[in-house]
Parts: sequence; C-alpha cells; structure tokens
Amino acid sequence: MRAYSAGGVVFRLAPMRAPGTNFAIDHNELNKEVSGVGEMVSMEVVLVGRSHAGIWALPKGTPQPGETIEQVAVREAQEETGLQVRLIAYIGSISFSFVRDQIRYHKQVRHFLLEAVGGDTSLHDHEYDQAEWFPIHEACRRLTYQNEVHILYQAEEMLLRWLQHQRKEDQR
Repeated sequence: MRAYSAGGVVFRLAPMRAPGTNFAIDHNELNKEVSGVGEMVSMEVVLVGRSHAGIWALPKGTPQPGETIEQVAVREAQEETGLQVRLIAYIGSISFSFVRDQIRYHKQVRHFLLEAVGGDTSLHDHEYDQAEWFPIHEACRRLTYQNEVHILYQAEEMLLRWLQHQRKEDQR
C-alpha cells in the first residue's frame, strides 16, 4: 500500500555578534553576514520527539481530504511544533517502507523549508511529547532517521541560497 505525507524543516535565524567577520559556511553551523553591520545569524531548527522511545524527527503528517501537499506540510508543522510557519520552498522527498498490522506500506514524505514566524514550542500537540530548538549541527546528531539528516543538509544549503537572494533583494 502507498502512503503520502508532508512536513518540513522549521527554522529560525538566531543572532550572533561577530563584527568584521565575512560570510562563511561550515556544516557545523550556518553563519551569514547580514545588513552590512557584521551581524551574524545561526540557523536553528525544531525537532519533535518522543522521550519514551528516544525518537527525534522532523515534523510531518498525513493529508486531510482536499488539502494540497503544501497545506499538509504547513498544518502538520504548526500542529506538531506549536509554531506559526511560513512556507519558503520545496526541499525534497524521502521514501521508506514499514509494516503495520501485517500490511507493508511504501511511504513518501515531501519536505518543505518553513520559517517560524510566531507561536511557541510549548503549544505543540499531543502526538509528540517534545518540540525543541536545536542548532543545525546538534539537530543532525539528534535525528533518529538518517534520511531526515540528508533533508536537513539540503535545507541548510537551500536556506543559504535563500538568504543570499534576500540580501540581494534588500540591496535594490
């Protein structure tokens, strides 16, 4: 049986003070000089977790009738994290199989880059008992599923390109 769902990488940019530092990226943290004043930002992402199972994951879920895949990603991210999010772009998809009640499911999850624009992680729904912010390198270490780590790396690269584009737009 085939199943589809959507979710994403919910990010925020946390300020870091580093005057005179040029734009740089390393895969431990995303750093970007912005607004020409030497202010640096670090990418943080929200993971959702189940403490009893020791699982950390990206928010995702199943479509409701009539929803577009983008609407699913936004709704599920908001429900599972407690945050209000804005869709930025499509990142990519992952596929995997699992068995439940003696039925093999082939699942595809489409992930989107989502910017946190409000809300609070304490307002997450009951599906997970934890929703927490992590620096990108820590989130990669904590994620339970390797295919989600790959999505997170893709999100980091996409965010870098998006920030560069935003900076060019701001300079016009």
